[in-house]
Amino acid sequence: MDSTVSKPTTADVAHLPQTTDARIPIAPLDLDWALSVAVNTSALERRAATLPGRRSVKKANQAAWLCKAISLIDLTTLSGDDTVGRVQRLCAKARQPLRADLMDALGMEGLTTGAVCVYHDMVETAVEALAGSNIPVAAVSTGFPAGLSPLDLRIKEIEASVTAGASEIDIVISRRHVLSGNWQALYDEMVAFRQACGDAHVKAILATGELGSLRNVARASRICMMAGADFIKTSTGKESVNATLPVSLTMIRAIRDYHDRTGHRVGYKPAGGISKAKDALVYLTLLREELGLRWMQPDMFRFGASSLLNDIERQLEHHVTGAYSASYRHALA
Repeated sequence: MDSTVSKPTTADVAHLPQTTDARIPIAPLDLDWALSVAVNTSALERRAATLPGRRSVKKANQAAWLCKAISLIDLTTLSGDDTVGRVQRLCAKARQPLRADLMDALGMEGLTTGAVCVYHDMVETAVEALAGSNIPVAAVSTGFPAGLSPLDLRIKEIEASVTAGASEIDIVISRRHVLSGNWQALYDEMVAFRQACGDAHVKAILATGELGSLRNVARASRICMMAGADFIKTSTGKESVNATLPVSLTMIRAIRDYHDRTGHRVGYKPAGGISKAKDALVYLTLLREELGLRWMQPDMFRFGASSLLNDIERQLEHHVTGAYSASYRHALA
């Protein structure tokens, strides 16, 4: 940020107190409110376009923001060729996301990523590898990424992942409900997913690149929150268009509206295509300006990412040593 804007310091951002709000309740469906949302697309796009150019953090403050970004990453591997060894290496990286000397120099001993996200088949491997770390395991579920398998199978998949030890479930909504305007079906589906999760927190993936308009994104966000989504998430990472700043602004403002209306805080997770440290800084700036510091905690915000950590580690190494390392030195798995 520029010098005229108050910005968090290392103490503010890197070590925000870890408080936890009460679980989001399932609320009755209020279609009048859900469908009344208006989205000024051109204004949103103008606002989003200003963020990268007019906001910057430098030196120690930038290092603090990047350390905070690490603590907010859902370190993810969702490939058809995932192996036990790859997931174990990913979990080791989640436990110690930076080299020990960098952690010491930054005063960030004990820093970890926010979670590890895997397919159901790798949940038990991840839970075992993360034992004793307090790093949660998230499982993508409900016929990820298309969400087109029968509803009873999607619910059973959630239940199986919870039984295997996943404490967070990333579900995908049926896009056809949004595109056809079947809002009751979307609400009922989301309620069923939330109930199947039990104590595990649920992140509702909207697949925003396939919803047709920002107004549909806002409507789907409101309905998923009413149906008990603990987080709303942009994308699976498999669509042709994933997280964007206009979509993020739309969803973040839906979260703000829901908090103003109910007093309940819903989390946000942008996913897909966020691979550079500078992008993470822009998203954190947007988050702070629109929602405030409370949302800059792992229980309120996550980056769905795999390669983002690589670039953040390179930037932090430059901050500490004055030199950039080759990107291949930071491979995750």
